[in-house]
Amino acid sequence: MPHPVMPNTVPTPKVAATSRAILAGGPFRRLLGVRLTSQIADGWFQAGLAGSLLFNPDRQSSPVAIAAGFAILLLPYSLLGPYVGVLLDRWDRRASLSTANLARAAMVLPAAALLWSGAQGLGFAVCALIVIAINRFFLAGLSAALPHVVEERKLVPANALASTLGTICYSVGLFTAASVVALHLVGTDRHGYGVIAATAALGYLASGLLARRFFRPDELGPLAHERATTKLGEAVVEVFRGMISGARHLMERRKALRIMVLQSAYRFLYGVLTLAVLLLYSRYFGHAANRAEQVSGAATSMGQLGLVVLSGAAGAALAAVITPLAVRWWDARRWLSGVVAAVGVVVLVFGLPFVAPLLLVAVFLVNVASQSMKIIVDATIQRECLDEYRGRIFSVNDTAFNLCFVTGLFTAAVTLPPNGKSALGLIVTATAFVLLAAWYWFATAARPAAPAAQA
Repeated sequence: MPHPVMPNTVPTPKVAATSRAILAGGPFRRLLGVRLTSQIADGWFQAGLAGSLLFNPDRQSSPVAIAAGFAILLLPYSLLGPYVGVLLDRWDRRASLSTANLARAAMVLPAAALLWSGAQGLGFAVCALIVIAINRFFLAGLSAALPHVVEERKLVPANALASTLGTICYSVGLFTAASVVALHLVGTDRHGYGVIAATAALGYLASGLLARRFFRPDELGPLAHERATTKLGEAVVEVFRGMISGARHLMERRKALRIMVLQSAYRFLYGVLTLAVLLLYSRYFGHAANRAEQVSGAATSMGQLGLVVLSGAAGAALAAVITPLAVRWWDARRWLSGVVAAVGVVVLVFGLPFVAPLLLVAVFLVNVASQSMKIIVDATIQRECLDEYRGRIFSVNDTAFNLCFVTGLFTAAVTLPPNGKSALGLIVTATAFVLLAAWYWFATAARPAAPAAQA
């Protein structure tokens, strides 16, 4: 399978102008329906997992256990991502999309049952890991199928539109699940979170059936003459070699390398902040000593966390609007250095008071910076790296993106207090953001040309 060309995610007037035309296409709308139904279910399933770890008064998970939960959610995306194309080149993608989500619908039920019963041991972890790992395969299948439902000239805006709407639907799933808990429609015990997780099976089932109903066999590719003919083992080895050659190419592209290092370090610090916020909302704000107040406080905190999700999504949406303008007015170097340094200030100003409403403001502003960085990093890789290496470098970037985030989570887990409140921790993290911005500013400064050799 050719390495995928990742879209330049910087919004442009052309992208905005063609969005309506893209949505007018029936096949694209149908494929989008398959995706959005599934991503709402992702939000519900992951809300059930997160709630059981963070907001169950009967089971106070340790910070390390919370970080491990994130590792289960995120690492399959990175570790399996480069290899799923080997299978998608061989199997009918309509069948792959349908079977993947039907399998997830089936696997969610035992995971939810184990959650309901409180048996969150190895069996539960394996079920959850399978559900999340299949999602990587499903999303890759959607990307591979996209050229079969839109014209080639519309691929970039179509991919950007699908990704944006998918993220919104995932956030809606998280928020609605949190709202169900906040409104006391389900309990904050293992039974309530088991119900939330089980509800995701309906979304996966619907998505799987829609894929089968909406498309004919082979309509989403690969066509008979496009199917890979190499042996599966040889293809896997070739993917690994391709990742190595992609990393070597990246070392030769210093501008792309520096910006990926910046993003990786930023994601580490972002992981530290993420666990701090989760611990503050679940263990500090509204903490109570007696059982009745703990149950009520857990429901309230779950609702507040839903607002955190919406605040972060709003920040990302604003970044999509202002980043292209900022890059045109200044340039990517100034904008990135500025927003990373600004995150350090935001963490101190809105974080140190340890007040829930101020943290919402902080989450909003930090996510403006985070999404701005992602937009610019993707565009830089597109511009700086050769097309034949681009897909592999995006795979390397995706792996670093998630690994550094998880490393930050584990670092916070072993350094922060159980309730997440640490003024020293915030000061150190804020300082690190400012130092990171300074490093990038000076590392990317234009070097004076060497004087010409004297005759």
